[in-house]
Amino acid sequence: MRALFYEEFGGDETFRVGEVPDPHPGPDSLLVKVVAAGINPVDYKLRQGYLQGVIDAVFPVVPAWDVAGVVVRPGLDTPEYAVGDAELAYARKDVVHGGTLAELVEVPVRTATHKPAGLSFEQAAALPLAGLTALQSVRRSGLGEGSSVLVHAASGGVGSFATQLAVLAGAQVTGTAGPTNQDFVRSLGATPIRHGDGIVAAALAVRPDGFDVILDFVGGHALDTVPDLLKPGGSVVSIADGRAASQFGGQSIWVRPSSEGLAELAALVADGRLVVHICEVFDLDHAVDAYRALAGGHTRGKIVVTI
Repeated sequence: MRALFYEEFGGDETFRVGEVPDPHPGPDSLLVKVVAAGINPVDYKLRQGYLQGVIDAVFPVVPAWDVAGVVVRPGLDTPEYAVGDAELAYARKDVVHGGTLAELVEVPVRTATHKPAGLSFEQAAALPLAGLTALQSVRRSGLGEGSSVLVHAASGGVGSFATQLAVLAGAQVTGTAGPTNQDFVRSLGATPIRHGDGIVAAALAVRPDGFDVILDFVGGHALDTVPDLLKPGGSVVSIADGRAASQFGGQSIWVRPSSEGLAELAALVADGRLVVHICEVFDLDHAVDAYRALAGGHTRGKIVVTI
């Protein structure tokens, strides 16, 4: 099968598009024909070798974990699925090897759910990692009706989902974004403020008494502002900075695959209550360009690759 792959750690120069062996599903996995795949910043961090020891790579590596496609062969113990079923999945395994930027991928059933008819394959592929990260961050933060919430990087892939989910939960949401994404954040139901210098003053101008919850999807300077912006007894959750737990008593998130959570998110999208924002779509032959666009930052929503 054709795939994007790399055989050593490094930059974009390590990528190749070519033939790799077809995957073989285990008893509790599906062989899926990939229609579309979502990409995420963790993909290029893995390719650069930054996460060795957290999750190991087995070369050659086909990157990406997000997938929407059609079942071509169910495993021996996968009664939930039949040939021809449309599915989406956060198809993360215990090692980085057979990812979703390929014509075929092995998908563990525990990572998958059926694709509702109301979702396009591109929408479905954009949803899994970012949507589940947002859902798990919102749930673990304890936010609810009337909570004041600050979302860092509210216009990004995870942040745009988290902002919408917090609004759906009845929270009063403020979101940080660059100057070109202020209107986008406002369209999600949040009050936008500029990130960078002056963020504390800008945030306090919106919420003078601070925030019940801070959701951090960028790390670094964003968490430096926690002592100034978090109410006493408030909650902070981060996917990018361990200080959320070690210094501020909050939680650090490494998203878990969840068929149930993914089904919940897919239903919200199909019902029109959660919007998937796709900023660009590339084909497999231009998947390296997709990663260049992602690494450049400042993306609005998600980038998808069609196979």
